Amino acid sequence: DACKELKSSPLFLKLLEAVLKTGNRMNDGTTRGGAKAFKLDALLKLADVKGTDGKTTLLHFVVQEIIRSEGVRTSDIKDDTRTSEFTEDGVCDEYKCEGSVEIEERYRSIGLDLASRLSKELSSVKKTAGVDLDVLAGSVLKLSERQTKLRSLIQEDILLMDDRAKEFVKMMKSFLGLAEDEIKKLQQDEKRVLHMVRQITEYFHGDMSKDEANPLHIFVIVGDFLRILDQVCKDINCSKPSSSR
Repeated sequence: DACKELKSSPLFLKLLEAVLKTGNRMNDGTTRGGAKAFKLDALLKLADVKGTDGKTTLLHFVVQEIIRSEGVRTSDIKDDTRTSEFTEDGVCDEYKCEGSVEIEERYRSIGLDLASRLSKELSSVKKTAGVDLDVLAGSVLKLSERQTKLRSLIQEDILLMDDRAKEFVKMMKSFLGLAEDEIKKLQQDEKRVLHMVRQITEYFHGDMSKDEANPLHIFVIVGDFLRILDQVCKDINCSKPSSSR
């Protein structure tokens, strides 16, 4: 579910696009100005770049861009004087777009509501970020080892057992058969999950390092980013609309 959420979330992909465009605008004229992609680790650095007030970060700026563009896109209000003056980045030119405060605040409210939902939309991603894959893999391995050991124990000296013991062994063999099937299923699920994680990591990062200590690192990054994003949305919600100047 976490892999599917990351790859299919329209708002998350739009946010990544906005980050890329913002980065290219900031690096315009340099060798880094025409970037086609970036690693998700960069999302966490957005909150480190602060404005002159020491509070507003680059992430605040990016989120405000998303809030307004999404607010305009989804709003039922149709105002030709405000929908025809957008730059190629989808951001309204403040010198050309001069509408009512009410309309601007409606766009802001709708966009902020959508942006605030991203954390819930990627709920499985946040849950996966807290998973210790090594512990899970170790648990499956221990189950397999114990199942093998138990099977060898009940096969020892079966001819010397009394009827009661033989009945117990019969029941245990039945149990072990079911347990073996479940363990095989767990092992198959483990391989499938690792394959999906590799695919989603390569989709966003282009490569999955063999030395990566935590295969779920990408989910940890996004999980941390979502927590920062939630705080930014709260900050923006508490601040006055920029159109109220």
